[in-house]
Amino acid sequence: MTQRTLEELIENFALFDDWEARYQYLIDLGNDVPPMEEALKTPVSEVKGCVSKVWLHYTKDDGGHFHFHADSDGKITKGLVYVALAAYEGKTADEIRAVNIEEQFSKLGLNQHLSPNRRNGFFAMVEKIRALSA
Repeated sequence: MTQRTLEELIENFALFDDWEARYQYLIDLGNDVPPMEEALKTPVSEVKGCVSKVWLHYTKDDGGHFHFHADSDGKITKGLVYVALAAYEGKTADEIRAVNIEEQFSKLGLNQHLSPNRRNGFFAMVEKIRALSA
């Protein structure tokens, strides 16, 4: 998977004039998330607070960088997984804490169009990432 940065995603979302095109782009991003091995889909890796099933697994390398692998059973939610990975993949704990995800999420233009449940699910992923890196 070629991971785009959060800045690239913000630029790309800005290119779309209507919400239908943004939704389709979000779904397309989700299609780029590699499937997670079934063995990693455990109660420990499940993200609570999401309507769709979401799992988040991580490893930490010797340099203190976190590497996340996540998956979802929902198409739009899987696109949100991609956005979360763009924000946090390969960062150290300090770098993860420094991400102002609320501001970045707003710049993506998703606040106005996602259901409250999807928005809450996205931020449940964020909270799990923050907790794992604490």
